[in-house]
Amino acid sequence: MYPDRSSRFCRACGQPTEQRTPDDGDDKLRAVCTACATVHYLNPLNVVGTLPIWKDPTTGAERVLLCRRNIEPRIDKWTLPAGFMEMGESTSEGAARETVEEAGAQFAMGPLFTLISVLHVGQVHFFYQATLTSDVFAPGHETREARLFAPDEIPWDELAFKTVKETLVRYFSPDRLPLYEFSISLPPKA
Repeated sequence: MYPDRSSRFCRACGQPTEQRTPDDGDDKLRAVCTACATVHYLNPLNVVGTLPIWKDPTTGAERVLLCRRNIEPRIDKWTLPAGFMEMGESTSEGAARETVEEAGAQFAMGPLFTLISVLHVGQVHFFYQATLTSDVFAPGHETREARLFAPDEIPWDELAFKTVKETLVRYFSPDRLPLYEFSISLPPKA
């Protein structure tokens, strides 16, 4: 069900691991070192990003910044600027870093808007509101194009991920309700 990210070799001593229930009362299969008994836990990965909004200075109309992916998965699809959180950074710091790396955007960070668990891939997605301070972008190598879209121009059928779609739907809904602790899961394959 989850991507195979298990440890095949111990990070403590380098010896092989085996999948078994640890001797400490745990009830889940874990990668356990065959030599030193170190238990290697498999925990969800955090994906962090922003929902960058440009407000037209004259009309006040809002447009969202989307990036066309230049990498797999879902190459050539549109997404919010986001990526995996790095060690040593907070979720908001990671979201800001990813927005600069992927879009070359200038912005002011806002509050957390969505927190979505993606159960079938072992990820948690965090999207922060961000107010763009410029409508000029300098996309990095992971992005083919960074572009602003009015709500009625969003390429809904060309979005890369369900979490991006859910975040955009919530933001542009009349209620504009933030979403916390929502889960997305695909049915298991037969």
